[in-house]
Amino acid sequence: MRSSRLVAASLVGVVVSGLAVPNAVAASAGFTSHRAPALSAPSSPSKGATLTLPAPRGRYATGESAFRLVDDERADPWVPGQQYRELMISVFYPAVHTGGRPFTHQFPTAVAAAVGTSVEANNELPAGLVNWAATRTHSVRDAAPAPGRFPVVLYSPGAGDPRDWNVTLAEDLASRGFVVVTVDHTGEAPAVQFPDGHMVGNGPMMTAWADAFRNGTTLAFLTKVMAARTADTELVLERLTSLPARLTRVMDLHRVGMFGHSGGGFTAANAMYGDPRIKAGINMDGTLEYNVEPDGTNLSEVALHGLDQPFLLMGSSSADGGSDVHREPSWASFWRHQRGWKADVTLNDSVHASFTDAEALLPQLAGRVPDETLAAAVGTVDSRRAVAANRALVASFFDRFLKGRDDHLLDGGPSPHPITFVR
Repeated sequence: MRSSRLVAASLVGVVVSGLAVPNAVAASAGFTSHRAPALSAPSSPSKGATLTLPAPRGRYATGESAFRLVDDERADPWVPGQQYRELMISVFYPAVHTGGRPFTHQFPTAVAAAVGTSVEANNELPAGLVNWAATRTHSVRDAAPAPGRFPVVLYSPGAGDPRDWNVTLAEDLASRGFVVVTVDHTGEAPAVQFPDGHMVGNGPMMTAWADAFRNGTTLAFLTKVMAARTADTELVLERLTSLPARLTRVMDLHRVGMFGHSGGGFTAANAMYGDPRIKAGINMDGTLEYNVEPDGTNLSEVALHGLDQPFLLMGSSSADGGSDVHREPSWASFWRHQRGWKADVTLNDSVHASFTDAEALLPQLAGRVPDETLAAAVGTVDSRRAVAANRALVASFFDRFLKGRDDHLLDGGPSPHPITFVR
């Protein structure tokens, strides 16, 4: 199966290695309600191992702030009867010295329980092996922003993933002088927690996916998913000016980029197709067509017509479904029609989840789970080199097109990273 699939890769959880049939989808989702107590926190903290995110490598310390956004003019597509759409975003940004202050956690406790269950189930990891609530970021909550004005980069996660499943890249970009806004597409992730404590899971969406799979209506379902995500992106762009002044004064909204993994990469391309505010974008292993299994039919408008803005394709290399412009039909169409700058880079010996925090976290379980289990989850590429490559490529791209600084990494010459430029 192609690893660039939009929903099959991740709707059943955070890191899914294959397409699940509807009954497996329902079983692994495990949520029947969009509010607690179905998503309540565990009664006691996990005793499992604590995994560590890699430290960012830029010159700035980083801060993190979280916000709820509400669209009163749009009914929620996944929460029955809710006549408004609510999102959670996190903003990672360059900060002044933060020494002595505690770092934030990657996930709130209750969210960690839901996300961890999905990661374990979908990667054949022993339940309870990891304390998913213990992982910390390298950012201080609501830290004072560093002086200056910085480009803004949005991040959209894969379908079924939480916004906090790419902190490795978000923090690194922030440390290099970007404001990074990560978006939860409510109703897709295993759990989203809002400031008042209420939780939204993905039960209704999982039911809709199972019905579409069974009824042969996956085209309509996937179209709905992407329409909701594109509208979410527009909401975020519109509301950035309404964030607290301490953040708006450091955001340069004339220099906006976007990147995403899997369905998030599709979201970035779709949003750019209709919104000229986004000046540059990256798609990490996401198809650009409305199909469970990409075959070149039901292509998106962006795949059919390309973009005027610069766009980077970053693909995986797995033998059963890697992505590049020769193997992924929608990428091939996009490539032919792209008018702006373009490049296609493959991360060698990688799989679909190699572009997420899975690549940084799961290899820390070596010796506790079989090697083949880890290889299936994140590929055989050296984890540290993969993380370094992802960070370098993303930073190089946004430096080049949002800051006018070119380190020539994306020129396609010899590289110290485990990457291949596709010609």
